[in-house]
Amino acid sequence: MNFDKELDARGLNCPLPILRAKKALADVGSGQVLKILSTDPGSVKDFAAFAKQTGNELLSTAEAGGEFTFFMKKK
Repeated sequence: MNFDKELDARGLNCPLPILRAKKALADVGSGQVLKILSTDPGSVKDFAAFAKQTGNELLSTAEAGGEFTFFMKKK
């Protein structure tokens, strides 16, 4: 999937991945996509809730080897 900015939040625990994503989304324009890498298992439900609260679109969530990849589109 194409993305405009990447955020490496691996090794960080809740709420840091969400806080860093919020900051990174502020740096991209409307309609742009942020790729987020995380190792926190709780981030799956956190990013789903974050998308619902902020109106940003969670395009995909994937897990491989304990690493989670999210693609979020800024509203």
